Amino acid sequence: MGLSGFDIVVFVGYCALILGIGLWVSRDKEGHQKNAEDYFLASKSLPWWAIGASLIAANISAEQFIGMSGSGFAIGLAIASYEWMAAVTLLVVGKFFLPIFIKKGIYTIPEFVEKRFSTNLKTILAIFWIALFVFVNLTTVLYLGARAMDTVIGTGDGSLMMYSILALGLFAAAYSLWGGLSAVAWTDVVQVVLLVIGGLITTFITLEKVSPTGGIIDGFVHVFNTVPGKFSMILEKGEIITPNGEDAWWSLPGLSVLVGGMWIANIYYWGFNQYIIQRTLAAKSLAESQKGIVFAAALKMIIPIIVVVPGIIAFVMNADASGQLTTQTLDPSFVNKDGGIINDNAFPWLVRSFIPTGLKGLVLAALAAAIVSSLASMLNSTSTIFTMDIFRPYINKNASDKLTVNVGRISGAVALVIAMIIAPMLGNLGQAFIFIQEYTGVVSPGILAVFLTGLFWKRATNNAAIWGVILSIPIALYFKVASNGWSDSGIFVNIPFMDQMFITALLSIAIILLISYLEGKGKVNEKGINLTAELFKTTPAFNIGATVILIICAILYAIFW
Repeated sequence: MGLSGFDIVVFVGYCALILGIGLWVSRDKEGHQKNAEDYFLASKSLPWWAIGASLIAANISAEQFIGMSGSGFAIGLAIASYEWMAAVTLLVVGKFFLPIFIKKGIYTIPEFVEKRFSTNLKTILAIFWIALFVFVNLTTVLYLGARAMDTVIGTGDGSLMMYSILALGLFAAAYSLWGGLSAVAWTDVVQVVLLVIGGLITTFITLEKVSPTGGIIDGFVHVFNTVPGKFSMILEKGEIITPNGEDAWWSLPGLSVLVGGMWIANIYYWGFNQYIIQRTLAAKSLAESQKGIVFAAALKMIIPIIVVVPGIIAFVMNADASGQLTTQTLDPSFVNKDGGIINDNAFPWLVRSFIPTGLKGLVLAALAAAIVSSLASMLNSTSTIFTMDIFRPYINKNASDKLTVNVGRISGAVALVIAMIIAPMLGNLGQAFIFIQEYTGVVSPGILAVFLTGLFWKRATNNAAIWGVILSIPIALYFKVASNGWSDSGIFVNIPFMDQMFITALLSIAIILLISYLEGKGKVNEKGINLTAELFKTTPAFNIGATVILIICAILYAIFW
């Protein structure tokens, strides 16, 4: 990568700053020992700007910097729907979900399930989420993060993978396990500043380089004029064919990104994902939490400039004058040994090729910030669910605050060790790893159905919720068998995965509604949530911010339709 002494000083300085802040905010105040609320909910003292920054830091990782830049290279701006629709989803979460969660005074998402349905269902979901965090989320971030560092710093041959996994994991653990959510949230403020600045540096410098005349505006105009098709947000079938010959419509099926399955993925992730929602539960107040949500949504609107546009720039730099990739124009680092195109090399290639010595250290720090902040958030949430939903109810109901906090630290450390052992194996799993990721989405529509009916329908019963989750799996698998070619009988349909999720969620909700009606004979469930207009009343600050974001989002889709 050609790191200079100044680059190394910048990167080491970043590491020292994050560790210093994490340990400083983690210290015990004189005469006060950390209790569960201090460790798991940051003493419920987070201001709006820390909440918003922490939400984005927890979300943005190597998957965005490397994966979404690769998608920008292959598909174009359409992949930005995951970011812009997430901004809209955040507003929905802040308006309709947070008031209920905060009123219930919960520590974890499974705890809400217990209060609304039953302890059995809560335990089932708690075990599921712990397994998901350890075996999918933590291992994914460690593997992708290490691969990114190996590609950017080294030669990309995997020689630095194990060292990177160890370094990233231990660095995140050094402050997050000791300090809990306070350390994670306050360091996230710095992490977000770094990843935004580092990402913008990469975008602006490469925009200047891509244009024959130089200049950021000229660069963007040149990119748009060269590949106008890459700026289409709503794809039609066959409109965008990736460099590897795949129809991008199967990943982003037209209007489904606005009115279909994108909502299922986003609401599940932003509304009921412990490592995302936990920082909103740690606010000083509901109004402060909602302001943090608006701030995070505003940041989401600019994320595509950082993680998608660089991929499109890399494509143009490797294309001919007509915007087509050829063997003569494509850099060899994008071609694997089998002749396939490695889309995910877009961001590392830009950094290696165009970021000048002296700034590479800052960009590297931004990449590390994205990875480490996500790891720290996942570790904290894994330990929170295990401690509050497994240890305290089943192992030691009378555990002291000191023991509770220590169990949180130990469980987080165990989760990290397991993930660090598994992460190096992901490179050898190939399609099996993709299989794990995809089938996580098979379960999420059913879980989403449980939460939506539990939140907004008083008649939903516990048995109906359990059956809704159970039956959602064969419904989802019904769609999966067609794409695997298991049957050509005509009763199976082959539709995009995003549409599969949407239909599965709707059918799961229908099952819960039907069983609840038959079981409860139309009566209100005693655990049903009393919804009032006052509960969903929001401040002028939230309303104004939300309106501005919705208008901007509508304009962007109108421009790039």
